[in-house]
Amino acid sequence: MKKAENTFRKFESLSAFHRVLGLPKPLHPLISFIDIKDIKIVEEDLGNSFILNFYKISYKSNLCGQAKYGQNYYDFGEGGLVYTAPNQIFEAHNVESTGYLLLIHPDFFLTYPLAIKIKQYGFFSYATNEALHISDKEKDTIFSIFKIIDDELQSRIDDFSQDVIISQLELLLNYSNRFYKRQFLTRKAVHNDLLQKLETLLDDCFNDEKTIVEGIPSVQYVSEHLNMSSSYLSDMLRSLTGQNAQQHIHNRLIEKAKEKLSTTELSISEIAYELGFEHPQSFSKLFKSKTNLSPMQFRQSFN
Repeated sequence: MKKAENTFRKFESLSAFHRVLGLPKPLHPLISFIDIKDIKIVEEDLGNSFILNFYKISYKSNLCGQAKYGQNYYDFGEGGLVYTAPNQIFEAHNVESTGYLLLIHPDFFLTYPLAIKIKQYGFFSYATNEALHISDKEKDTIFSIFKIIDDELQSRIDDFSQDVIISQLELLLNYSNRFYKRQFLTRKAVHNDLLQKLETLLDDCFNDEKTIVEGIPSVQYVSEHLNMSSSYLSDMLRSLTGQNAQQHIHNRLIEKAKEKLSTTELSISEIAYELGFEHPQSFSKLFKSKTNLSPMQFRQSFN
């Protein structure tokens, strides 16, 4: 039986999305600022899921006290910001009753350095349950930038409007980057708990020899089991260990390899196989890159 394919409605323009939400036409064709309480979905065919061809920055006030951050509840109680890049899937039932949406079409950045720089902000690739939750003071800062952008859109659009709004967007993203870095510091207790879960997960992979069947655990595999995006996992690990997720997995793998090399009589090929490598040469190459010794040289150092 042929499996039914998921279909998503894709919105290429802000005007089309405004129309579905029951909003007037945007004041600018490439950027709009929306108060969520004004949204009235009027079209039946929005569907359960849809795709936006623009950047979305949203403040969601009803995250307070209930929303989860991965497998843990938020420790800031004043709402949160979610950043999503174009062509990501949204669930219709996730539209909040209070908050703000800032929608920016990628064409708005053309000819500006921000067109390239915006792709370097990791938080645009985070899953929606990995929001930036902000304190009262931080909220005031973000809202002041929102207000300047909204005031600029509400006033007469002129030759300077785009420059003014771009500068405010750059300021917004710079503050957001600062707040995300702060979040990794203030949530160290939560992150240490996640680190422990990661260690347990990797132990299970290597100790149960799942790697023989499933191969070396990938960053995607690990992040999915921890209910967070791979980008956030790497950023979290960098804040705690100075290494990204791939490096962390490889280091754990090397530690397991050292254990097998020093405590068993298994051949290098057998160890490589048990650790999930298809080719012993790949194992030897990774081992030497991490230890400056070949697996055989490491084993001989114990004799």
